[in-house]
Amino acid sequence: MFCCSPTRLVVALILLALVVPVRAADSPRLEADLLVVGGGESAVAAAVQAARLGVARVVLVSDIAMLGGQFSAEGVGNVDEWTTVKGKRARFPRSGMFLEVAHAIEETNRRKYGKAEPANSFCAWLTVEPREAARIFEELVAPHVASGRLRIERGWEPVKVEVAGNRVTGVTFARSAGFSPLQSDPRATAGSNPNAPLLEVHARLTIDASDWGDVIQLSGAKWSAGPDEKARFGEPSAPAQITEANRREMNPLTWCVVVRGAAQESILPEPPGFDARRYFGCSRETRTNFAATGWPRGVLFMNLPAFADTTHPGGPYSPPVNIYTHRRLVDAAHNKWPHEQEALFFNWPPQDYPLDVWPKSVADALDATEPGASKKNLVALTPAQRRIVFEDAKRHSLGLLHHVQKLEPRFRKLALTGEFGTPDRLPPKPYVREGLRLEALTMLCEQDLRTPHKEPRWAKLMPADAVFGFQFNIDFHPTRRQFLGNDPTAPWVTIHTATRNWSTHTDRGMFPLRGLVPVERDGLLGAGKNIGVSSVVQSALRLHGQMMLCGQAGATAAWLCLRDNLQPRALAADARRIRELQHVLAHGTNGPGVLLWPYHDLPPDHPAFTAASLMTLAGLWRADADSIFFQPAKAVPADEWQAVVERAPESAREALRKSAPATRADAVRALARAVPMETIPLPKP
Repeated sequence: MFCCSPTRLVVALILLALVVPVRAADSPRLEADLLVVGGGESAVAAAVQAARLGVARVVLVSDIAMLGGQFSAEGVGNVDEWTTVKGKRARFPRSGMFLEVAHAIEETNRRKYGKAEPANSFCAWLTVEPREAARIFEELVAPHVASGRLRIERGWEPVKVEVAGNRVTGVTFARSAGFSPLQSDPRATAGSNPNAPLLEVHARLTIDASDWGDVIQLSGAKWSAGPDEKARFGEPSAPAQITEANRREMNPLTWCVVVRGAAQESILPEPPGFDARRYFGCSRETRTNFAATGWPRGVLFMNLPAFADTTHPGGPYSPPVNIYTHRRLVDAAHNKWPHEQEALFFNWPPQDYPLDVWPKSVADALDATEPGASKKNLVALTPAQRRIVFEDAKRHSLGLLHHVQKLEPRFRKLALTGEFGTPDRLPPKPYVREGLRLEALTMLCEQDLRTPHKEPRWAKLMPADAVFGFQFNIDFHPTRRQFLGNDPTAPWVTIHTATRNWSTHTDRGMFPLRGLVPVERDGLLGAGKNIGVSSVVQSALRLHGQMMLCGQAGATAAWLCLRDNLQPRALAADARRIRELQHVLAHGTNGPGVLLWPYHDLPPDHPAFTAASLMTLAGLWRADADSIFFQPAKAVPADEWQAVVERAPESAREALRKSAPATRADAVRALARAVPMETIPLPKP
């Protein structure tokens, strides 16, 4: 039993006071039904979905002013959404709130440029400028702020989580360092008094969609970060052992650099610590310099040009690949628009910032804040410590811009955009590929998704409690930092490991509700990247659309829990309510339905969209094993229909026998009419 002397107790109380700020009298205290923490695309989707479903008091708390995450604040205006169909790159089917945002982006581009896709980009069909993305997300939340259902608080970081018994009951926030309201749309709501030192939110339920899972960490819920040992999940790509060399290894982050057409040529000044040797692997123009530097074999070298004058006539992902068009947002030159409308951003692989080991200057700065901080995973660092890492990542990205401007004159008429409202003209956030992983009721692992086929089929695991469909390759950017001469004070480049790369194929899968639910903590759901996946799977589950659907699904689960006064773990064990949740998601709430079973040829406005997803999930309709297409117009032979009828509950068979559906679309709709979704049991996991 622990005990201490009165003197030690006084000392302990003093130390506690230093760690946890005392609430000031003028600090706001809010009561909420649902608290959503984060300002990224997943958090906003969660807040809007909850408000649409009628949750009376939704509070969204973001650490910065700009909403929209990857679309806006992280500067990733090329929207990743590709899959492979019939041997070619194609868009993964859009659905749910992501489809709404995609439509808004296309309408914005048509209004500004006369076309929905103005970029001629290598990496995307859908592109959006950061300021327009921020505006679109403000418009998404605006009706719910106006109705009083949604309150948005900006510029707050979690510092304490209240737990009563086993249940999260609230979060205390402190002001984010360097918070500036200028980063948000001028029409954004101001929130609480900006001079208040703390913000307290008491909530019946909390969704953690923050960048680094800070609420999950502070709540004491189980989580992990970095690679999983092979013994845990038996994943082919997992390391056999976790050692000092790999324990912090994650998919790298990137600080994107957004530039626009400028009237005059200029070259960005060298950022502090610039060393040209770090950038010789950026393009083939500097191949000779790269070889002469003496980099070891295997480090990343991009044997591609810095600039190519192309519209990518074959569409996205067609040659020639080059830095200039890789992530172009607006192609002013070929569309014959004013040069100042030219826009692109840099997210070029040599720009990635590995997280396995730090340059000595960064390690020293971290250790100055706390002995041993440099040995911690980035996820486990404090917000102030992470900012030390972020500043170095910014310098690295600015060094790339300086390098290409010196290398290629056509980059010199591009200058950093001012649309972020930040003093350094960079996005307020890094592009985060991997962060905290919630220890959830189920954990998706590599074997669930990995395929030997180049063309996706159906994943080995198609969970009965699915809340959205997805597919993307297991896509690791180089995860390790290689110092020249193994000297941590020297310049560095990046290198892939043998098992972590960007070419491991996956099948089409679905994310389970249980992956949002902590194994033991009540009052809490994960969203964004804070979900139940292995490190390997997180590399395939991190895109714009996936994260929006994740937030939308989490909020729908929260709504059911709040309505019926039950905890998420109880919901995850209740087949009837899971079926109701799936029906709500597939049907849509004041917007397009969410794609559950990931058929390729059923958009949300198709009359059979909802029925096909739900009846396939229920096992009453069976997807073709070798095809991702539903083929709604395909005829249904009598013997095939008879087999479907025999799979249906006995109470529905008589009505179904009287049906004679001509097409597959007719068949699943007849099934949906005859068999209420909530009556269909879930198979045991």
